[in-house]
Amino acid sequence: MTLDALNQLAQPELYTTLQQCCGAHKWVEKMMADFPMASETALLDAATRHWAACTPADGLEAFSHHPRIGDRPALHKEQAGVANASTAILEELASLNTRYEEKFGYIFIVFASGKSATDMLALLKARMNNSPAEEIKIAMAEQGKITHLRLEKLLS
Repeated sequence: MTLDALNQLAQPELYTTLQQCCGAHKWVEKMMADFPMASETALLDAATRHWAACTPADGLEAFSHHPRIGDRPALHKEQAGVANASTAILEELASLNTRYEEKFGYIFIVFASGKSATDMLALLKARMNNSPAEEIKIAMAEQGKITHLRLEKLLS
């Protein structure tokens, strides 16, 4: 899709398209208010600015739109590094994902692009030691990276 095509979407379609990049309705609504966008840079700058204004509750809403890292039915381009992982690695990811969710109350969020299953497993293990306050900040920063990548892919 081109930026011109994105700028010309009807409101319902624009909402749905933006929501596929970030599931937090507050972020989507703030983004919609900035349309039409003058450039891709303006789009990405607005995405960063509006995500920075979001609260942990908005983060939780966005996280709820993600599959768990390593879930076999959810494997896709964003988790390509996990697609060929061994059964043992996938089982360990699944087990740690469950423990993570029990500890923090939401799924493990990581910018998976370019990371192998082993890389993500190591990050998951390391982040299990974080406090809830530290972890929500990290998870929200990861969501910001994911949103940027999705917007860039949308326009490619």
